[in-house]
Amino acid sequence: MARVETSGRLHFGFGNLSLAHDRLYGALGVAIDRPRLVVDATTAETVRCADADAAGYAERACDLLGVPGAELTVESDLPRHAGLGSGTQLALAVLTAIARAYGRAPAARERAPELGRGGRSGVGVAAFEQGGFVLDGGHPSALFTSDAPAVGEWEVPPVASRHPIPESWRFLVVVPDAPAGRSGDEEDAAMRRAVTDADPELADRVAGVVVRGVLPAIADGDVARFGDAVSEVGRLNGAWYADEQGGTYRPPVGSLVDSLSGAAPIYGAGQSSWGPAVYGVTDADHADAARAAGREALAAAGVDGDVFVAEGHNRGASIDP
Repeated sequence: MARVETSGRLHFGFGNLSLAHDRLYGALGVAIDRPRLVVDATTAETVRCADADAAGYAERACDLLGVPGAELTVESDLPRHAGLGSGTQLALAVLTAIARAYGRAPAARERAPELGRGGRSGVGVAAFEQGGFVLDGGHPSALFTSDAPAVGEWEVPPVASRHPIPESWRFLVVVPDAPAGRSGDEEDAAMRRAVTDADPELADRVAGVVVRGVLPAIADGDVARFGDAVSEVGRLNGAWYADEQGGTYRPPVGSLVDSLSGAAPIYGAGQSSWGPAVYGVTDADHADAARAAGREALAAAGVDGDVFVAEGHNRGASIDP
């Protein structure tokens, strides 16, 4: 049997959505230590798995690896389509568990496109591989029109910058009881429309925040500056998505972000990916106060939900054996 354990990620946004620039996308985000995903796999003659999503990835993984099948158990899981990276982590965990059960090399980065992962953001793949803070290099815009190129014509974006997350940093995560974030064909269609209409000048503003704010802050361990900078990246990204999600943030995320942005223990807040998960950047000394601020934000918005505080995760997935 092989076991793979990995965790969620926060996605702060993209560097560019306009085809007018040389590089498209270019995502930034962090791996966090919770929630956790655990997948067990043993060799079998067919694919057997009670989890429909995991079974689908297993079928494709077995084809890629040239093996007959596997029996899989998803012992714990990430919230699906909540903005915490569940799809990529599940796909790569399933691939890796099956490969290791057969004594094969998973080659997760190389095979991720065949599993439908890494087509825009490379943060999830990099988080699975090595954790930490990641800025990926995006894709050459020449490969793209408003439609993505076919599988086999692109690779997962390279890691342009990776830094360990300081031990004292914490991330408040608020997941409201709201409809799931976009995924699959719906997400692809929304991204095509956003790329077609994207203002290229916004990318220049995002680049300035990343270069002069995000990267120096993570290198210096300045949590307040980092929180301010990533929240600004998210706000600027929201202008690209406003027509797709009904504003800078999707409802009820806007209300939660406003509440958290005004809370003393939070250095910056925003929407992770398509949401509905909301993050707040804080530190160990303010973790309890940040958790309380998250509950107060939900109450003020009139919605229920989950609130937890996560640490940064500076390692890749745990694989046994």
